[in-house]
Amino acid sequence: IHLQTSSASSSPSSPPKKVPALAGTTATNNELMSLFECEECFDVVLPPILQCQGGHLVCGSCRPKLTRCPICLSQLGSFRNLALEKVGDSLLFPCKYASSGCEETLRHTAKADHEDLCKYRPYPCPCPCPGTSCKWQGSLDTVTPHLMHHHETIITLEGEEVVFLATQINLPGAVDWVMLQSCFGFHFLLVLEKEENYDGHQQFFAIAQLIGTRKQAENFAYRFELNGDRRRLAWEATPRSIDEKIATAIGKSDCLVFNTSTAQLFAENDNLGINVTIFMC
Repeated sequence: IHLQTSSASSSPSSPPKKVPALAGTTATNNELMSLFECEECFDVVLPPILQCQGGHLVCGSCRPKLTRCPICLSQLGSFRNLALEKVGDSLLFPCKYASSGCEETLRHTAKADHEDLCKYRPYPCPCPCPGTSCKWQGSLDTVTPHLMHHHETIITLEGEEVVFLATQINLPGAVDWVMLQSCFGFHFLLVLEKEENYDGHQQFFAIAQLIGTRKQAENFAYRFELNGDRRRLAWEATPRSIDEKIATAIGKSDCLVFNTSTAQLFAENDNLGINVTIFMC
């Protein structure tokens, strides 16, 4: 496999990568994979494959950060290695979370979608509490233990029907109330956020998030309900999964939304109780 293009310059460069010896007319998938290595981060280079004038490869993540080749220092252009791209079309690439236990190998066209949902990928702490700035990351099955042991203010209630109690809702500024609801063998993160919008008025946003994947979240629905004197306000939806950011849903108002005036209609002594029900679909 010839890695150089006709536009190669005489710039100093390292010796070209050794092409794997072919057994008869074929080489193993792993042998050919050695050709697809970024010269900057040593990660896998996926099609479309760009190279410098000296034939050195840089992956799509590193390319925007560089102006020159990290090996021969030649100017990075937009030279495509079409021959290697054709080889890449026939190979199976490992998931980037292979070191964490994932054994999947995939075509490069399916690799990114798989990694977005891979159960071995590290998950950030989902706790939205302001000021915590928790930098923890871990596997999906360690998210709930992390919340319980490192965010001790988050209480856990058992059952399909619970009351999510937000205290001191008239506190000034942005405030978050968070709790965990455990039922059907899963944990749901219940979040109530108070924010100030563009015109200075405050709004409340309430949402439920499954500590699980998108596919698992599709098996559930949740209902938030505010009850008062001859009044009822309800919201029902599919819970967000931990693969989806709560902030995105709140930004789109895809949750229970109400203003401070509405909150006062249902509050008692500065406390607001939200009835929460989780359903199996």
